[in-house]
Amino acid sequence: MAENQDPRTQYPTPDQQAGHQQEHPGSGGAMTPEPDHGEHSYRGSGRLDGRKAVITGGDSGIGRAVALAFAREGADVLLSYLEEEQQDAERTAELVREAGRSVVCVPGDIRSEEHCAAIVERAVAEFGRIDVLVNNAAYQMSQDEGILGITSEQFDRVLKTNLYALFWLCKAAVPHMRPGASIINTSSIQSAQPSPELLDYATTKGGIVTFTKGLAQDLASKGIRVNSVAPGPVWTPLIPATMPKEKVDSFGEQTPLGRAAQPVELAHPFVFFASQESSYVTGETMAVTGGQPLT
Repeated sequence: MAENQDPRTQYPTPDQQAGHQQEHPGSGGAMTPEPDHGEHSYRGSGRLDGRKAVITGGDSGIGRAVALAFAREGADVLLSYLEEEQQDAERTAELVREAGRSVVCVPGDIRSEEHCAAIVERAVAEFGRIDVLVNNAAYQMSQDEGILGITSEQFDRVLKTNLYALFWLCKAAVPHMRPGASIINTSSIQSAQPSPELLDYATTKGGIVTFTKGLAQDLASKGIRVNSVAPGPVWTPLIPATMPKEKVDSFGEQTPLGRAAQPVELAHPFVFFASQESSYVTGETMAVTGGQPLT
């Protein structure tokens, strides 16, 4: 029997001497400590045997943790990611193969409706159908000046990556999903507690929660469930690539548990929503926030 662990100290906090800053999109291998995706801890039990999943932002962070968990639960996986994230994506693909599952890698920018359609087309060509769609990819860039620091170009990039792509992917994927399929969207604590320096990002995350509720009602008649996972602070490459050093050094300390989550801690809710264990759950958002309330 595994011993109980104190959730406050279960994982190390960022090393303040490490010099975390990276260029966007960042890399998990350059972070100190390196994020835990469940490489040594996640054990599958066949909860997703034979499922076919599409995961955007699947190269690193939450996406890698979800891909690894899905594979160890028996799912084949398509990974979507930016071309500059190829090295991280190859490591994720290796983890999926080590779990004995098939993996398809599709680099490209989901700000293009054509590329979103191509992702779905590739998944159908390789797998024959889509059982689980995970809309996880996101873009943020912290601005200390708040709205005055957000350019139209940044606003457009955030909305296209976080909202438009989600809409395009869902619309393209639904015709290839059967009853029992699941769509899982990554929202955020920012949907309920928006930070001024992340105003545009928080706006999209609030939109994702509403989109999830509405799409769940739309697709219930097809037997397709739609849910959302709302992370609090999570130790992923997006953090050192989009936030100033002083905020990275103290990242997650504001939560009641006093630390940021590791990506592996987000994998379990995604598996729950993807599996039949959540068969009577749709339109919901699960908070994984270290104790920060969503309401």
